[in-house]
Amino acid sequence: MKSALRFHALLLVVCAALAACGGGGGGSSSTSATPSTPSSGGPSSTGSAGSTSATNTTQPASVPQSTVANVQPIAVGVSPGNTRNMLTTSVTVCEAGTSNCATIDDIQVDTGSNGLRILASALPATLSLPTIAAGGGVSAECAVFGSGYAWGSLRNADVRLAGQLAASIPIHVIADSALPAAPTDCANAGPALLTVASLHSNGILGVGLFPVDCGSGCSNAALPRWYYNCTTGGSCTATRQPLAQQVTNPVSSFALDNNGVVIDLPAVADGGAPSVAGSLIFGIDTQANNTLSGSTVLKANAATGYVTTSAGGQTYALSYLDSGSNGLFFRSTQFPLCGFWFCPSTTQALSATITGANGVSSTVSFTVGNSSTMFASANNAFANLAGNASQGFGWGLPFFYGKRVYTAIAARNTSAGAGPYYAF
Repeated sequence: MKSALRFHALLLVVCAALAACGGGGGGSSSTSATPSTPSSGGPSSTGSAGSTSATNTTQPASVPQSTVANVQPIAVGVSPGNTRNMLTTSVTVCEAGTSNCATIDDIQVDTGSNGLRILASALPATLSLPTIAAGGGVSAECAVFGSGYAWGSLRNADVRLAGQLAASIPIHVIADSALPAAPTDCANAGPALLTVASLHSNGILGVGLFPVDCGSGCSNAALPRWYYNCTTGGSCTATRQPLAQQVTNPVSSFALDNNGVVIDLPAVADGGAPSVAGSLIFGIDTQANNTLSGSTVLKANAATGYVTTSAGGQTYALSYLDSGSNGLFFRSTQFPLCGFWFCPSTTQALSATITGANGVSSTVSFTVGNSSTMFASANNAFANLAGNASQGFGWGLPFFYGKRVYTAIAARNTSAGAGPYYAF
């Protein structure tokens, strides 16, 4: 199955610690290729809009139960580049089948993309990860995000998170010196996201709706700005990429607890918080700590991963829940703009309805605050940060505060049926 979503989560709008953010018209902000989009909403409450949850009360035999440790600590705090609402964790990467490992900090947690991507500069020289061969050369990928592109090699590694192991999977090593420069079609995709300064993290942990980042589209055809075969002569040519050699969502490769994730974060007050600590829980309905518990289940489009949001008299067909976005992103003329961000003089209370491909809806209450006030504070976590978008509605990290948000992987069974879906 091919996901038509092109790393929508990787839109980060970055603000200096004490500066207001400037958007497309210039200013002090820049964008980063991490799964973050400006989202909004204070500790927004969610409710059912006259619909029922698709959750069952009993767990079918098709959902294997697990006793393996499945909780990975996650946090929002001071991040590289002082990016607000940057949800991060630490990931352990090992040479496959060995105990030669390295734990990499400041990895962004992104439900809007799939696969592990790490800057080559963040990997120690003592860690030798083999490249993945392709047609007599080396496999490479151009990961295009809303804010630019990340070019790098595909390498094989074991990935360890909590008590879980994703054994011998392809990961994306960004800015790998073993590769030539990015091909022209890739480099024309926007700003280069090849350093900590531009990526605003050491990498991205994509734990989204799909087991691999492209799917059958890339295995059936050589698509532009996806996978490449790079030869020793220094040329890189777009190529087909077998599913088994595509950048893989690590969760999908766990032996158990492999059907999705739960992000559990505390609520954040309107004025924000210096830091927030929470949990990335692996599996859905596989252990006592990840049951759906009556949550409303919104099926995502099986090909694209999108749901629909209706707000302010507009319908946004391209809508998604994205922990990698640092605000709520939606198009609106209702609020004044301070650069890219909304900055109403007083905090505004709003509501929207999110509808899944299964026809189930949930009404979400959220708030939009003054971005300039937020960026002038010393806080890093905000539940009411929102910005303007040219299309779609991105429910970024502010949506995740104060609730448990489930992301179910396509074709993996849960008590509410197979993914892809979101639930909260």
